[in-house]
Amino acid sequence: MAQRRSSLGFLGMFGRSGDLRQLDTALRGADLHPALVPEGVKLTIVNLMKDRWPDEPPPQAYPDVARLFSYCIAGPETFESAHGLQQRQDVERRIEAAVEAGDSFDAQIVLMALHAKLINAEFVERYGLGTD
Repeated sequence: MAQRRSSLGFLGMFGRSGDLRQLDTALRGADLHPALVPEGVKLTIVNLMKDRWPDEPPPQAYPDVARLFSYCIAGPETFESAHGLQQRQDVERRIEAAVEAGDSFDAQIVLMALHAKLINAEFVERYGLGTD
């Protein structure tokens, strides 16, 4: 079976692929406007999702990824004010597990935010992250 491809569209003639539209919707739901995330970063995120779920990412995967990514960008206080304490704690548990594991899907999402220079400075300091 041929793997589906993600598409940004071209000159308004071809539409964005469904996975990118789903990610944009999930980012909005995570209180992060999709226009603040470069298209290359979004493409990388959906490609990481395709690697994680080769058949098709489940519908709940997009909001989960968007919340994690949103936390990385917004930082703990801003994220909590938008999502509440429980979701902040849930995301922080995921991040702690990702930092400990070193090479997991969540760690790849955090690393994407770091390398794209979108990550919150407080987040970097709290978890002792670096690009070395």
